[in-house]
Amino acid sequence: MITGGSGKIGSRITRDLLEKNHEVHYTYSNNKLNVGIEHKLDISDRHNTINLISKIQPNFIIHTAALTNVDLCETDKKLANLLNINGTENILEGCKKIQTNIIYISTSFVFDGKKEKYYEDDKPNPINNYGFTKLRGEQLVKNSKLPYIILRTDQPYSWKEKWQINNSVLRVIDHLQQGKIMKEVDNWFNVPTYTPDLVRVIEHMINHKLLGTYHASGSNFINRYEWALTIAEIFKLDKKLIIPIKSESLNLPAKRPNVNLSNEKIFEDTGIKMNGIIEGLKDMQKIQHE
Repeated sequence: MITGGSGKIGSRITRDLLEKNHEVHYTYSNNKLNVGIEHKLDISDRHNTINLISKIQPNFIIHTAALTNVDLCETDKKLANLLNINGTENILEGCKKIQTNIIYISTSFVFDGKKEKYYEDDKPNPINNYGFTKLRGEQLVKNSKLPYIILRTDQPYSWKEKWQINNSVLRVIDHLQQGKIMKEVDNWFNVPTYTPDLVRVIEHMINHKLLGTYHASGSNFINRYEWALTIAEIFKLDKKLIIPIKSESLNLPAKRPNVNLSNEKIFEDTGIKMNGIIEGLKDMQKIQHE
């Protein structure tokens, strides 16, 4: 069972696991995939959430549903807490009733960005409310006494469903294809994660019964401006339209930490090499032309 199964990460997981002949149930708020077995669900509704899990009796729950808009989490803390903390509590209560496995999708934003590189056992210290709510979710998962996997990721990207908002890669492609000036921040750094890699990791962990906390992120620590230039190069678009700016000029509500997640543990335990941005973008380009 996948919560948020029509979202950016959830939809890829749903489609991939169906292709591998798993029985897949997924929950959605507004948009259906029209594949698998769908269930409309508001995870903040405790009663309905627990009842649905009890009814489906899944072997695994992959919990991707969350409020991921970092600035909205800062300006509407009540909503962020309702979905990211209370929603996770409700999912876990349902899991406890049937003693099932939970896979929780978390974020690099549980860290403050003060270290050069972060490993799984480093102490979290979020600097924005989104990071705080996701860390609280991690703590709830760890304290649940259920078999769990926590996957911290960063800036997932790939092609999208028609109703989904653009990720960082598609935003750059859309702007440049229309000949628009693209302003990109040169002092925000990420480890962009190719979503199909994240899906492969999840399937491997399910099949091999791995447990614990892992960093499921890409292999390049890069700023948004340099990332945009690479996107333009791979897709043969005009780099001159991309202008570097500083994050301070945006006056956004939430601070962003520059977190370099190490993905060494993932490779050691699964043998899966998480793609860097060039490999990920080239794969997107290949899919586009198929």
